[in-house]
Amino acid sequence: MKRSILFTFCLCAMLSFSFSQTSKLWFKDKDLIQTGVYYYPEHWDESQWERDFKQMHELGFEFTHFAEFAWAQLEPEEEKYDFAWLDRAVALAAKYQLKVIMCTSTATPPVWLSRKYPEILLKEEDGTVLDHGARQHASFSSPLYRELSLKIIDKLAQHYGNDSRIVGWQLDNEPAVQFDYNPKAELRFRDFLRNKYKNDIHQLNNAWGTAFWSEAYSSFDQITLPKMRQMFMNHHQILDYRRFAAEQTTSFLDDQCLQIKKYAKNQWVTTNYIPNYEEGHIGGSKELDFQSYTRYMVYGGKEGIGRRGYRLGDPLRIAFANDFFRPIQGTYGVMELQPGQVNWGSINPQPLPGAVRLWLWSVFAGGADFACTYRYRQPLYGTEQYHNGIVGPDGVTVTSGGREYQTFMKEIKDLRPRYAPRESKPKEYTARRTAILFNHENSWSIDRQKQNVTWNTMDHIGKYYRQLKAFGAPVDIISEDKDFSIYPVLIAPAYQMVDDALVDRWVEYVKNGGNLILTCRTGQKDRYGRLFEAPFGSKIDRLTGNKMEFYDLLLPGDPGLVVMDGEKYTWNTWGEILIPGKDSETWATYTNEFYEGKPAVTMRHLGKGTITYVGVDSKDGTLERDVLKKLYATLHISVMDLPYGVTMEYRNGMGIVLNYSDQPYNFSLPQGSKVLIGSTTIPTAGVLVFK
Repeated sequence: MKRSILFTFCLCAMLSFSFSQTSKLWFKDKDLIQTGVYYYPEHWDESQWERDFKQMHELGFEFTHFAEFAWAQLEPEEEKYDFAWLDRAVALAAKYQLKVIMCTSTATPPVWLSRKYPEILLKEEDGTVLDHGARQHASFSSPLYRELSLKIIDKLAQHYGNDSRIVGWQLDNEPAVQFDYNPKAELRFRDFLRNKYKNDIHQLNNAWGTAFWSEAYSSFDQITLPKMRQMFMNHHQILDYRRFAAEQTTSFLDDQCLQIKKYAKNQWVTTNYIPNYEEGHIGGSKELDFQSYTRYMVYGGKEGIGRRGYRLGDPLRIAFANDFFRPIQGTYGVMELQPGQVNWGSINPQPLPGAVRLWLWSVFAGGADFACTYRYRQPLYGTEQYHNGIVGPDGVTVTSGGREYQTFMKEIKDLRPRYAPRESKPKEYTARRTAILFNHENSWSIDRQKQNVTWNTMDHIGKYYRQLKAFGAPVDIISEDKDFSIYPVLIAPAYQMVDDALVDRWVEYVKNGGNLILTCRTGQKDRYGRLFEAPFGSKIDRLTGNKMEFYDLLLPGDPGLVVMDGEKYTWNTWGEILIPGKDSETWATYTNEFYEGKPAVTMRHLGKGTITYVGVDSKDGTLERDVLKKLYATLHISVMDLPYGVTMEYRNGMGIVLNYSDQPYNFSLPQGSKVLIGSTTIPTAGVLVFK
């Protein structure tokens, strides 16, 4: 086992080195992290621009961000362009040592475009056609809209692509997956299907199971966009429609990226995704240099810990985004990070004092190369009037969030002389490195056939993720195109859709010394969402050593019990009753219902590794927690025992401990370490940095 862990550690180091090369093209270890702020020159009297850029610089910002919503100012009439005002803004930013991220404005087409070409407007399933006056109202599936977008992008890239003051580009703004019923979207969907099924309608009928309920097609021209609100609509068709919808977003971004790269010299290209992990488009645009995301923590959404937890937000909300975006290409940034109160939430409270700084340190701890805040000035008009900025509506008074940004930037500047290479991390930390295998298509498939109203795929994954962060484990949330072998432990939660190639990879991973954890609802369907013509769940029998007798679902008000090592755990959402193989160890059993005493969790040694199968989804995540504790102890992998709300990460030779809990936390400093920021007694919203 020790040899296996050492070998895995070496491979981890190799992967980290490979990842870091991408980062070094654009970002330097010595900078630790760069911090910037959105600015909209077109919103303010030009006489105020220089004052604003000067104050940005004095506060400590290193870059700013222009033009994401400025199409109407850049192209006030079709093919009549005006970049002079933007040139002046770029020059003033440079005067105050502020680099610029330039943006494409495709989220807000100008009114002349919407009126002259109404066919570009997005159409919702109920027939509503979106209109000018908001944003994201144009259809990514419209060939004409793509053509018009690329024209303005071409002019913009010609103008700024060789400008050393421009460090990079952001495409669109928070591009999401559109469920668009524009006639052009329907035509493109048919073309997507023709390409996928090699123009063979019989292949499509087989994949979609159209023999069921007389759904068969004789021509691709008969296919329409699926009505997802229609009860019992073919979920295989919806699966393909969701693939198509995600592809429309990713290909639109790729088209923009390629247009910019015709001219861009030493400039990177990214976009800023909302981390809606299940939409399926994040990471799909292969032409981007790296990914970035937006993150808002206090908006009346999921509360944090304790009575005032809503003022800090979910303790793992930033951490999960970091661990999802970082493995895609090794480099990532946070393009929008909340500076204070927002305007669009269900409730918009003030963040707790210290919260903004805590979020910035959370971004840094995960490995981000930059953090940018939205926005510099609180707007005087428009939808976002109540959205805080770094300065208030007078344009000069620094807000409480602005002061916390200033504090963070000063702390980073003071730490820069102490930097080490990005991947300088202790061996005991990297030895517990764990991956979670994620494929959004599993969520799509499950959510159309939940079988139990209480099932939630992301919450199920979160039960494992939360415990890994309590272990102080570095976590990567990865896709199937990554190398499994570099991780001592790999978890594939609720991995419903599989094929032989994936199961073969899992078997190889385990036999070569990996430790795989599979959970309920895994291996039940093929990639089209169809059940296998085999005993239910048997696709992974050769891996787990088990057979599944049946599965059960219980009422939320009358949960069942599972026992492991004398402890009892409640469940109701999904439970698989297992028949263990000869070499499987039973770790947990059901204690009531008519299958009392039957296995719920098993562990098996296979080759040099292990396979643990957790056939039940517990009600509160305590079973998942204790299974992971037992497994890591069995594997002799040293872990921490951090309380919920406290996380620890390493980067650039420094340890960072973050406290989102409602109580002070006393951290035991590793022997020989020195406190750089904070103290070992970390208050709520506090940060400890040590080396």
